[in-house]
Amino acid sequence: MARSYPLTGERFDVAIIGSGIGGSSLAAILARNGLRVLVLEAQTHPKFAIGESMILETSETMRALAELYSVPEVAYYSSENYLPLIGTSHGVKRHFSFLHHSEGRTQDRARSLQAVIPRQPHGHELHLYRQDSDYHLTSAAIAYGANVLQNTPVQDIELYADRVEVITARGDRYTASYVVDAGGYRSILAERFGLRDRNMRTHSRGLFTHMVNVPDFHDVAASRQVYGLPFSVAEGTLHHVFHGGWMWVIPFNNHPKATNPLCSVGLMLDERIYPMQEEVSPEEEFFTFIERFPSMAAQFRHARAVRHWTRSGRISYSSTHVAGDRYCLLGHAAGFVDPLYSKGLYTTMMSISVLADLLLDAHADGDYSAARFQPLETLTLAYVRTADRLVANSYKSWSDYRLWSVYSVLWLLGAYLEYVKLTSMRVRARSRRSYYDEVYALKLAGGGYPPFDEAAARVDEIVEEINPLDPEAVERAVKEIRRIYDGVDFMPEAFRALLDGKNHLPKQKLRLGLLKPNDGFLGHGEYRRHFFGDKPAAALVTNFVREKINYSSAMLGRKYKRAAIHAQ
Repeated sequence: MARSYPLTGERFDVAIIGSGIGGSSLAAILARNGLRVLVLEAQTHPKFAIGESMILETSETMRALAELYSVPEVAYYSSENYLPLIGTSHGVKRHFSFLHHSEGRTQDRARSLQAVIPRQPHGHELHLYRQDSDYHLTSAAIAYGANVLQNTPVQDIELYADRVEVITARGDRYTASYVVDAGGYRSILAERFGLRDRNMRTHSRGLFTHMVNVPDFHDVAASRQVYGLPFSVAEGTLHHVFHGGWMWVIPFNNHPKATNPLCSVGLMLDERIYPMQEEVSPEEEFFTFIERFPSMAAQFRHARAVRHWTRSGRISYSSTHVAGDRYCLLGHAAGFVDPLYSKGLYTTMMSISVLADLLLDAHADGDYSAARFQPLETLTLAYVRTADRLVANSYKSWSDYRLWSVYSVLWLLGAYLEYVKLTSMRVRARSRRSYYDEVYALKLAGGGYPPFDEAAARVDEIVEEINPLDPEAVERAVKEIRRIYDGVDFMPEAFRALLDGKNHLPKQKLRLGLLKPNDGFLGHGEYRRHFFGDKPAAALVTNFVREKINYSSAMLGRKYKRAAIHAQ
């Protein structure tokens, strides 16, 4: 349990507002590495949260955090191989799938895309049942020595030259050298200093809940085999996309060992096209809306919510600043973008990574100035801007499937390069410093590779300039985007196959051709130097085998048992 006795006479190194996945992970890392940490949580665990779909970039950042800071629990949610350690309330994620819909028509099987996630070397990813994952990480923080006060809402934060004072709703005061506001949209410090920036490209609003009786889409439509997909769409994160919006379907009951009957469901709509229907309940608005799309309506014909619906206005926002003297904003306190590509958790985890590095150094020399934490601000806001542009242009592309079919490849290429860079950074890192020397070039997508940034900017500009409802303009835009892709020599062949009409990435991605000089996985020239440094092809094989062994279910189980014995 969290400590509940008074701590007001103590001075902490860091006070953290909020114990969601961001605040609890940061608390565990800092406490494990010797800092005196106080966490103040307004609610009580377990508690509902969205942000349930993992991606390769998030998983890889979690592994890096676990290794850099000796906190293995942070990596527990990076792979299905950890299910024996975290329980079976979480779902598996073997892919990102997209089904494009037109109003009033049955979904066209030709308008489908399945981005298969590699199983090797780490295992497939997860759908996080957040009330369990966040509670588990909060418990880990407590085990490492963090002081966690639940049911303790914060009323005010006072900043001084030599300290911060955190004041609770009960009037208790807690002193720390630094405060991290991970309190979400209603961040006290963001409101205090007028930091909210709503000048965003994305204009979506949302309705979401957890439901039961949500079938596999293939049970109400054509089979997986007829679609020609490697996996059922229920074995991963399903996105129903259409003009002006999309729906997520994230099941927690999609594998044989599952014990959780729930499915996370959310409908995101461009508020300019579909204004909020305040005269009806969120549930009624949801079911009335999806009747426009027969195949979506069929999947939810017998579905029922198990908790109150949440309905939001425009959901995306950012901040003009993230860091000041003795404080910073973290996670949703700093910004939030429509969760289309599940980039929010990645942004949070990378911000935690940078912040942990900066805080440990600041603690060592007593410098908690805003300038010291400028790298956190630069990186966080760059990630938010990139996600916002990617999501906004995806919304625009759904108005014409031809445009979406080429724009989706930009998302895939950016995510692929980011993952390759993150993995390479971790396995090559000789120290914490060498790892962070490369981190600061990242911008959420593309792995910090300038030729990708240049190509992406050109594609985005084309999408932003056209009218997606003008068929001739779309045709010209698609041809121009294809010409840009033709000049991208680092694009994997599997992505080019999508441009040629294939509807999925390969289930089996391993082949000997990946080791070929120059045109293999490592590439050549500037590309090879940027992503792999001076590592030879043999190192790729060695690292792959090492990762497969170290992150196998058997090895993870043995490590867990040794840690448990040591803790007794």
